[in-house]
Amino acid sequence: MAGSTGVSVVPVIRTVPYDHPDAAMLIELVQQEYVVRYGGRDDSPVDPAQFAPPHGLFLVAYLDDAPVACGGWRVASADEPNLLAGDIEIKRMFVAAQARGRGLARAVLAELERTAFEAGGKRIVLESGQAQPEALALYASSGYVDIEPFGYYRCAPESVHLGKALSEDMWRSTPSVT
Repeated sequence: MAGSTGVSVVPVIRTVPYDHPDAAMLIELVQQEYVVRYGGRDDSPVDPAQFAPPHGLFLVAYLDDAPVACGGWRVASADEPNLLAGDIEIKRMFVAAQARGRGLARAVLAELERTAFEAGGKRIVLESGQAQPEALALYASSGYVDIEPFGYYRCAPESVHLGKALSEDMWRSTPSVT
């Protein structure tokens, strides 16, 4: 993986615990990315148990057995203002720099959406930020729209809150999860 080829590839996507070593390595890389883009780590509360089935899931995508992308979802808190019953929140979407431009983020996002729907999710929501234009472009091209601010960063001016209704006709073919 010497660099981005601009060619989509089919990754192997596996469900792993949030604190699995491959997930932990990728989560640390995304935290470093937040430091570069925002000047600090993401301090929003995250409990690894929230990403365990049936109330959550964490995925790692592999190319040539190397962990290169991740993302997870958790059932949104019923106490959270501006969220609805059936909302599922995406966290820690990330693709390592050496694997970008290969369609991995789109593959992970599609699998997160599919599994969230299968778990009973009605809408998928996320927080992102203005300093992540690539992520915002991915979400916009995947049908995400602005929603009412929620969560830890609901009052942060650079925060962007997006959501998308989930339905079973959203997927035609997605990578296998093992």
